[in-house]
Amino acid sequence: MLEKSRGLPLFGNDHFWPRFFDPLRELGTSISNFFSPSADAMSKDDYYEISIELPGVDEKDIDVSIQNGSLSVRGEKHAQHEENDKNYYFSERRYGAFERIFRLPEDVREDAIKATFRNGVLNLRLPKLAPKEAVSRKIEVKSD
Repeated sequence: MLEKSRGLPLFGNDHFWPRFFDPLRELGTSISNFFSPSADAMSKDDYYEISIELPGVDEKDIDVSIQNGSLSVRGEKHAQHEENDKNYYFSERRYGAFERIFRLPEDVREDAIKATFRNGVLNLRLPKLAPKEAVSRKIEVKSD
């Protein structure tokens, strides 16, 4: 039922006008999600693992690099449209460039990081440095 309150149309108890801007708010979230693929990170005893969802991205379009203690994953998902006089009502597929940057923990062996890509998921294995063994020694106490 459409009601009026202070000149603004109402739908039930909700004002229509504030909801009018919801798609714009959602657009901001969509844009941030578009440029940030979903990722999971975990820690095991001797390595860290990061998994990043990259559906529809070709392996050759992924760049993984390390700089100044950060791991960067960049890439691009290319659009492939074939027009055969089809009428599209909407498209939810996203195309374009993306980038994720992860700050590396201090105990990562940067020279031993491995990346594998399978079924649209990039897996990064970051081996940990061997823990330093505790060193103990007796310190002699002398009088002045």
